[in-house]
Amino acid sequence: MPAFTPAGAANVPPRIVVLDGYTLNPGDVPWTPFESLGSLEVHERTPESQAIARAAGAPYILTNKALLSAATIQGLPGLKYIGVLATGTNIVDLKAARECGVTVTNVPGYSTDSVAQLVFALLMELVCHTASHALAVHDGEWTGCPDFSFTAAPITELSGKTLGIVGLGAIGQRVARIGAALGMNIAAAHQRSMDRVSIPGVEVRWLTVDELFAQADVISLHCPLTDQTRHMVNAERLGRMKKTALLINTGRGPLIDEAALAEALQKGRIAGAGLDVLSAEPPPASNPLLGAPHCVITPHIAWASVEARRRLMQRAADNLRAFIAGQPTNVVN
Repeated sequence: MPAFTPAGAANVPPRIVVLDGYTLNPGDVPWTPFESLGSLEVHERTPESQAIARAAGAPYILTNKALLSAATIQGLPGLKYIGVLATGTNIVDLKAARECGVTVTNVPGYSTDSVAQLVFALLMELVCHTASHALAVHDGEWTGCPDFSFTAAPITELSGKTLGIVGLGAIGQRVARIGAALGMNIAAAHQRSMDRVSIPGVEVRWLTVDELFAQADVISLHCPLTDQTRHMVNAERLGRMKKTALLINTGRGPLIDEAALAEALQKGRIAGAGLDVLSAEPPPASNPLLGAPHCVITPHIAWASVEARRRLMQRAADNLRAFIAGQPTNVVN
């Protein structure tokens, strides 16, 4: 693909419009990698109704979660490139972009370590109840305790427990390694024999999805959201789980039927859940999981370490630089 040069812009740098830059850079990760590539305009947030007005005439758009529908893309005739500041690309109408000759790229793999880290932060909270114990201490319960130690909730040891992973890609494999280092037995779900991968130094027991839900002590979701995986965690599968089992989701919210999970937690059918993603973000106050017992929820932060966001920034700039040079990488459409 030849390098793109905006018409009549021999001495005018092309505009690079960031539609929603706040989550990537709330002030601690500079936009420096993009500044040599064009005239940078950063909007903290852009409602879909304002996308055309803000991006009119710009050949390059960057978006994280700001929607780019078919109508928006078709309303930007000068658009040549959309850089998604994330791995998931469901916020862009890829078919419309392809039909309009617009290249779309994403940034895979930038947050593997950060996501795996939060998996175990959620899991540790569920088994050690660190926040509950810290709150009890600050509330004076230790000061007034007749003994040198007390527990606010039962503490569970992970060693020897079975960690079941649905989706053994890069993040799932990192989670498996950490689980194995903690002494956990690793199991993974497969749909077909060709889905099986090996992890050097980690013994993986392969099960069907239903077997995994029935046998695992902890289930961690790392599969993509597709028509086949939507609501894969439903009332029937929750009913297969051990009453002592824990569910972790740092993948995509709609992998879980939230009403079914809330009911399972309310009725004690499983022991707890740790969630970094929900079906709607931010969630409405009516989301049943917000009031569910034994449910730890974080606001979609697994990707958001400073280190991961720096990698994301640099790799997104590298994607745009490669496109300008006529050698696009990480193209998704």
